[in-house]
Amino acid sequence: MAGAMRTVSLRNLAAHKLRLLLTVLSVVLGTSFVAGSLIFTATVGNSFNQLFDKVAIGVDTQITSKNTRDGFSTDLGVPQSVLTRIEAQKAQFGVAKIQVGYTGSIVVADASGKAIQSGGAPSVGSNWVPPQQQLDPNSAAIMPGGRAPAAPNEMLLNESAADRGKLKVGSKTKVVIANGTGKPMDVVVVGLVRSPPNSSGYIEANFTTDAAKSLFTDGKHVSTIYLGAAPGTSPEQLKQQVTAAFPDVEALTGDEVRKQSKDAINQFLQIFNYILLSFAAIGLIVGTFIIYNTFSMIVAQRVKELALLRAIGASRRQVTRSVMFEAFVVGLIGSLVGFAIGVGLAAGLQALLSATGSGLPEGSLAITPSSVIACLAVGIIVTMVSAYAPARRASKVAPVEAMRESEAGGADSLKVRTIAGVVLALLGAVSLTVGAMGKGGGPAGLVGLGALLLIIAIVLAAPALSRPAIGVLGVLTRPFGKLASLARTNAIRNPRRTAATAFALTLGLMLVAVIGTLGASFKSTIDSAVASDIKADVLLTGSETTGLPTSSAEAIKQVDGVQDVVQLRNVPALVGGKNAIGTAPSGPLTPVLKVSMVEGAATVNGRDLIASDKYAASNNWKVGTAVDLTTRFGTRTSAKVTGIYRESPLSGPYMLGDAAYNELVPKQLQASFVTLVKAKPGVNVTTMQNGVEEATRDYLTIKVQTPKQFASAQAGTIDQMLTVLYGMLGLSLLIAVLGIINTLALSVVERKREIGMLRAIGMLRKQVRRTIYLESMLISIFGALLGMLVGVAIGWCLVRTFREWIPGIQAVIPWPTILFTLVMAAVVGLLAAVWPAIRAARTKPLEAIVDL
Repeated sequence: MAGAMRTVSLRNLAAHKLRLLLTVLSVVLGTSFVAGSLIFTATVGNSFNQLFDKVAIGVDTQITSKNTRDGFSTDLGVPQSVLTRIEAQKAQFGVAKIQVGYTGSIVVADASGKAIQSGGAPSVGSNWVPPQQQLDPNSAAIMPGGRAPAAPNEMLLNESAADRGKLKVGSKTKVVIANGTGKPMDVVVVGLVRSPPNSSGYIEANFTTDAAKSLFTDGKHVSTIYLGAAPGTSPEQLKQQVTAAFPDVEALTGDEVRKQSKDAINQFLQIFNYILLSFAAIGLIVGTFIIYNTFSMIVAQRVKELALLRAIGASRRQVTRSVMFEAFVVGLIGSLVGFAIGVGLAAGLQALLSATGSGLPEGSLAITPSSVIACLAVGIIVTMVSAYAPARRASKVAPVEAMRESEAGGADSLKVRTIAGVVLALLGAVSLTVGAMGKGGGPAGLVGLGALLLIIAIVLAAPALSRPAIGVLGVLTRPFGKLASLARTNAIRNPRRTAATAFALTLGLMLVAVIGTLGASFKSTIDSAVASDIKADVLLTGSETTGLPTSSAEAIKQVDGVQDVVQLRNVPALVGGKNAIGTAPSGPLTPVLKVSMVEGAATVNGRDLIASDKYAASNNWKVGTAVDLTTRFGTRTSAKVTGIYRESPLSGPYMLGDAAYNELVPKQLQASFVTLVKAKPGVNVTTMQNGVEEATRDYLTIKVQTPKQFASAQAGTIDQMLTVLYGMLGLSLLIAVLGIINTLALSVVERKREIGMLRAIGMLRKQVRRTIYLESMLISIFGALLGMLVGVAIGWCLVRTFREWIPGIQAVIPWPTILFTLVMAAVVGLLAAVWPAIRAARTKPLEAIVDL
C-alpha cells in the first residue's frame, strides 16, 4: 500500500505540472540564495587562505607592536633598541638571520594623475629587500627590464597595480604617504614585481630602506622585525626568548602569523555570510507561507481523491505520508534547482566584484559538500514543515463526509489564534515602547524583541484582521460595483489563505519600511547637523585609509580668498581607562563651526579641554576639573576643562587644545579627518573652492565640497546602501508575487464551479478577469499596508535607541517611500493576477458545471 501511495503522489505531481512549477519556485528562490552565499564566501575564504599561506614563509618569529591592526602599526612601531639588542645578541637568542621591515599606508597615482583604486585591499609602501637577503626562499623578484630602487624618489610597483594604473618601467607618478607630515612625492617606477595570482586590488610600492625608514617611521622605531632561527632553535623557542626579553612587543611564529591572518579574514567573511544568509532566511520564511498555502489548497481540492483512498483501505497515517512525500519531492527538486542557480549567483557575484575593483582576491569557485548538504537540507525541511499541517488536515477528513463535500478547510474557528495574536501584539508594543524610551544596545535589543513578537502576532491574528481590513479597503474598489463586492467577498471567504498570501508582502515591506525609516532619519540628521553647525564655506575630506595629511593645510592657506583653515583631528585617548575619541581643532573654532556653549567659551588653546554637557555629566566634570589623558601606545598629557557645550552630532564628546594634542599624538601619526575652510568676506565661494581643489590635487584622495555638497554626498552613500538592501529584499518580494500568482491560480481551480455558474448567468470574460484583478489588489494592499505600519513603528523605535551613538538623531517617517510602496503593491497585485485572471476567464460554463 505504501508503494501505491507513493505512485499516486508522483502521478498527482506529474498531472499538475504548472502547480508543481510554482511551488518549486518558492523553494528555489530561497535555497539558491543559501547556496550562493555559502559558495561565494567559501570561494573568497579559500582565495584568502591561499594568499595567506604564502605570508611569513621562512620566518620563524615576527616581532611587531602590540598595537597592530590590519597589518599596520597604530603607534610608532617596535623601538629601535629591540633591533639593536637582538643584532648584538644573535647567538644568545638563537637567531641566524634578521630582516627589518618599514611599512605604511600609501596612495599611488595612475598615469592620469588620479589615485589607483585598491577596492579596499591594502595599499602598502615598504622597503625593498633583495631576494637573496629575504627569509622567504620563494620571494618575488624584479621582472625583466627593471631594477632595484637606488634613490629616494625611485620605487618598485607590483605588476597588477601597474596594469590598473597604466604605469610601466620609467613612468613618473606621485605617491602620498598616509602619515601626519606626508606630502605628495614625485617618484619614478624603476621596476615591476610580479603579484600573487589572486591578489586583486592589492598595491605594494617598494622604496630603498633609507627612504622607507624616513617615510614610515620616526627613525627611532621599525615596523616589523623578522627572525630566522639558528640551527637547534625551534620557532617556538625563539618566540619565547623574544617575549621574555621584550614583554612590550608582540612575537609570533610564522605559523601563528598565517593563522592570525586567516582567522581575521574568516571572521569578516563569517559576518558577511550571516548577512547574506539572513536575506535567504527572509526568502525562506516567505516561501514557507506560500508552500503552506499551496498544500492547503491542494488538499482542499483533492478531498474526494483522498477520501476514495481512505475508503479503499488507506490509513490516516498513509494519507499524511502521501502528502508529505509530495512535499519531499517538491523540496528535493527545488533544492537541486536552487543549488544550481546558487552556483551561478556565486559566479556572477564574483565576476561583478572583480569587474568593479572590489579588491577581493580571485579564485575558482569552491563548491563544498557542506554547501550542497545545507541547500538540500534547508529546502527539503522547509517544504516538509510547511506541508505538515495541511497533510494532517487531509488525514482527518472522514471518507463518507468527504464524499459529500467538494471543499474542505478554511472555516475553522480563529478565536484561539486571534487571542494569542492580540496578547503577543500587546507584549510587542510594550517592548517597543520601553525600548524607544531608552538608548543604546539594551533598548535596541528590546526593540528587536518587540519586532519579533509583532511578526508572530501578525501570523496568528492576520486572518481575523483580514476580514474587517479588506472590508474597509473595499472602498477603493467601489466604482466597480457588483464586481468589487464579489472580489471583496472572495478575498475574505478564506481568511487563513488571504492572510498567508498577504504575509509574503507584509514581511518584505515591513523590512523595507524599517530600512527606509533608518535611512531617512540618518539623512535628515546629517542635513540638519551640517546646516546648523557648520559655518565654513568649504569642507575637505580624505579616504578612510589616509585621512588628510597635516601638510595639506599649508597648501590651502596659500589659496586666494581663504581666511580660516581649521583641521579637526581625532584624539585616540583613554579617559578613565575607557576609549574616548575626541577632537583637536588646529585653530579657532568659532569662524568655522557653531558650538553652543552652556558654560565657558568656545576656545580651545594649549591644554584647554571643552566637553559636551552629557559627556561632562557622565564623568562628573565641571569647569576647572583637571583631566588626565593617555593613549594605548603610552603617551600621556593633562588638560583642564575650560568650557561645556551642548552635545551635537558633529561636536564629539570633547575637544582638546593643540599643545595637549601634540603631546598625546606623535607627529608621525597625526592626520585630520576633516578640514574646514572659511572664505574672506566678499570672495566668491565657487572660485575659492576651485582654487582649493587645484592646491590639493596632488594629495590624490582629498575631496573639496561645500557643506551642501558634503551632506548630499553622505546622503548618496546612505542611498547606495539602501539600494543594495532593497535589492536583496527584492528576493522576498519576488517570492511574494509568485505566492499571489500561485494562490489565485489554485483558487481559480477551487472555484471552477462557481465561476462556471457566473459565466452561465451572463458574466462576461472581462468581468471575470476584473474580479480576479480586484481581489488580488485588495490582498496586496492589505499585506503592504500592514507591513508598512508595523515596519515604520519598529524603525521609529529603533532610531530612538541610536541617540546613544548619534546625538540629536530624530526619527523621520519616509512618506514618499510609503506612498510609492502602497501604489506599487496595488500594481504588483494587478500584475500577479494577470495569468490567473486569464485562466479564470477561459472557464467554460457547461464544462465547469458538469465537471463538478
